[in-house]
Amino acid sequence: MSKAAEKAYKEAWIADIALLPSVELALELMLGDSNTIGYYFVDHDRRVIFWFEAHKSIHLMLDVRGVERKSHVKYALESEYWGHINLFPNKRCLPEDIVVRLKELLIHAQTEYIDLGASLSPFASDQVESMLGLIDPLMSSLNKENEHSVRIVARCMERFCIVNFLNFCGQPSARRNTNKLIYEYSDKRSDTILSRVMNLVMFGSPNAHRKVLHWILVDKKIIQLGRYRNFTDRLSSEWNGYAIFSTVLLAVDISFLAIPFVQTQTSAILVSYLSTLCAMGSFVVTLVFARQLNDGRRYPAERVASFMFGMKSSIERLALMLSLPFAFLIWGVIFFAASLSIVIFRTSDVITVSIAYPIWVAIVILVTWPALAGHIGTLNNWIMRRTIRPMRWALHLKWHLRPGMSGVTSSSRV
Repeated sequence: MSKAAEKAYKEAWIADIALLPSVELALELMLGDSNTIGYYFVDHDRRVIFWFEAHKSIHLMLDVRGVERKSHVKYALESEYWGHINLFPNKRCLPEDIVVRLKELLIHAQTEYIDLGASLSPFASDQVESMLGLIDPLMSSLNKENEHSVRIVARCMERFCIVNFLNFCGQPSARRNTNKLIYEYSDKRSDTILSRVMNLVMFGSPNAHRKVLHWILVDKKIIQLGRYRNFTDRLSSEWNGYAIFSTVLLAVDISFLAIPFVQTQTSAILVSYLSTLCAMGSFVVTLVFARQLNDGRRYPAERVASFMFGMKSSIERLALMLSLPFAFLIWGVIFFAASLSIVIFRTSDVITVSIAYPIWVAIVILVTWPALAGHIGTLNNWIMRRTIRPMRWALHLKWHLRPGMSGVTSSSRV
């Protein structure tokens, strides 16, 4: 280690890098190669880390595209600096300006939660409120060597610096709210015919889940952890309800099949079997999802969310998977209603059928109305995009191609 330190200082001197008293050298054994020693210099005045040679910035840039300015890179370097302080908090004083800066960041985040209901902060609303309660106790450790207070501040500052870097803080294209997109995308996979068919078959549930997932994941990179926690809590309550409804439907189907005169209706039995299978499918999928969600809560939300949105499956496929319990349950109810209708119309007399038929038609219409309302709006929007826009372009071209409009006179040019 001593030879490696001597070589690092020598190479820095050769590279004409002035090592001020506030600069310290960090050495570490590289993973997988015990003969290689890694290094980096830490500048406590500027609160950055640096090297004496060109350094690959793939890991440092966090796969963020469009990083061009030094003022932007500084946040990535500062996050690494606070990561170093978090690892080695001993024999360090807690600067007053850093605690004040952390306090201002937390107050700003809490104000955004109060005013807008969302914040670019890396912490949820309840976490910000709890952290603000720690500021006053931290004030008693200012300019003192207290490794615990130093590490608390370093962990928070590291998270804030990472968020500032990801949100292009201080740049012309900075993200100023949680819904702003920095990059433009041409992903048309969610507008395919297959996705529309699956959305129709699953009664609009994939589209609803897709919107929420895009609301959580901004620019395919920024995961809003506060929204993610609310989303998982809502999923948990929904799945509990689906499990109860599936159990009730399964019991109703089995009881319905046990009726003696139903056993003579082959078509009703077949449809009732389909209803039973759908109820079982909804119940099993709900149990699997609930177990995975409960297992995921044993780990930090950041890790689970990164795994969920970083897997090979796209958001569209994830939305389809999350829609399975609801779709199975609805189809189970539909099949049961169909089997009940078969029994009613095949085993009842004319008077009973004449009374039940108009009521049955009215119920079907009223149930189908809210279910198809969203699809009708989506269909209208799709038709408008496919017809109105081409018509506008055609009219635009027709106007500019009229006789006497084909050229531009020299007097009208700028």
